[in-house]
Amino acid sequence: MSARLILASASPFRRTLLENAGLDFEAEAARIDERVVEATLDGMNAEDVATILAEAKAQDVSARHPGAMVIGSDQTMSFEGEILHKPANMDYARRRLLRLSGQTHALNSAVVLARDGETLWRHVSVARMTMRKLDPGFVGRYLACAGEQVLGSVGAYQIEGSGIQLFERLDGDYFAIIGLPLLPLLAQLRELAVIDD
Repeated sequence: MSARLILASASPFRRTLLENAGLDFEAEAARIDERVVEATLDGMNAEDVATILAEAKAQDVSARHPGAMVIGSDQTMSFEGEILHKPANMDYARRRLLRLSGQTHALNSAVVLARDGETLWRHVSVARMTMRKLDPGFVGRYLACAGEQVLGSVGAYQIEGSGIQLFERLDGDYFAIIGLPLLPLLAQLRELAVIDD
């Protein structure tokens, strides 16, 4: 590898994806307040918001690590023209799942590469997620089983676990659904000679 590689994220899911891909990297969470940044983006679509947040994370970490290639990533969820955020508690999670029941929402996963304060590349993948019609009793049992880890996900689910049972159909890249468009990222890292071609 020709450059130090840093993931600007504390997400264990994104870290695992890069580890499983065999990359040698460090992880450092960006020091930005996502809600403050997002408040300046009123009226922007969910894809652009995800890209701007990913870029802000990459730029923040890049500023502290000269010469390093920094990966910033963010994911937004959009439903009926609204950008939804992580549920604050289990009651919000229950209401979120019942609202999404039988409906299709979008996960917008952005990834950005930055080095020395310059953004070198941006990409966003959109996945369309269709939930099956959920019985309120099932939602309660699912949340009791999954526990408070669902509060770490904007949709109150992790499809890599029992959350897959909530869905009827998934249209999109699996890795982007998890939170990092891995295949386009790997292709770009090869293009920039950061990883072996």
